[in-house]
Amino acid sequence: MTAHEKWLLWRDINRDPYINMSIDELLLLRIAEYGTPVVRIYGWDRKSASIGYVQDYEAAPREGYAIVRRMTGGGVVFHDKDLTYTVVIPGGHPICALDRVESYHVFHRAVKEALAGFGLQAELSASAGGAVDRATMQCFVTPTRYDVLCGGRKYAGAAQRRTRDGILHQGSIDLKASGGDSAILAEKLIKALEKQFDIGFIEFNVSREFLRDAETLAEMKYSTEQWNRFKKYSPKNG
Repeated sequence: MTAHEKWLLWRDINRDPYINMSIDELLLLRIAEYGTPVVRIYGWDRKSASIGYVQDYEAAPREGYAIVRRMTGGGVVFHDKDLTYTVVIPGGHPICALDRVESYHVFHRAVKEALAGFGLQAELSASAGGAVDRATMQCFVTPTRYDVLCGGRKYAGAAQRRTRDGILHQGSIDLKASGGDSAILAEKLIKALEKQFDIGFIEFNVSREFLRDAETLAEMKYSTEQWNRFKKYSPKNG
């Protein structure tokens, strides 16, 4: 990887769950325009839970949470006590040459480094935790290979979507790592990413047009029952 490569960094605000997912999709669709990876760190404006692309809607909590389906895989993730981040990698970038598992490995080495800044002895899971029902699994109680563990407990996980445009990597880190302080955890993560990938960051300046397009996509897709409640899971291809 080129030394001192420049990536774009978007320190985003708390947004509603449907806008959050539509922004990530638009970043993937338009990543070729930016020509370099984009890291987005953001929060949620209400208690939310995201479900994986292939999951049954019934896997989501019954009440108290806004539910949104991700375009990435994985299990149910609760977003009331976590820091969420997205890394979007353009097609043709060296990271895209890694297989899915190894790309998790490189990103979670950075997360492990960030947690070390709080004195946590984190480790990367050596293997998956056994057979699970992907239609109903909960992400933070179902470790997979290279998830970040502290004392045997999962502190960070991620899910991906790969297309011709590139890679969408969506990650979540338990705020217990930083005593509940999302701002400090975000800065530790940024520094760890810089070290892991030997990069520098340039501020990402989002346009009003981009945000309007994200609102439209959220209204037409991510906030709809048609998207959130559809059944994609099949044991034959799970």
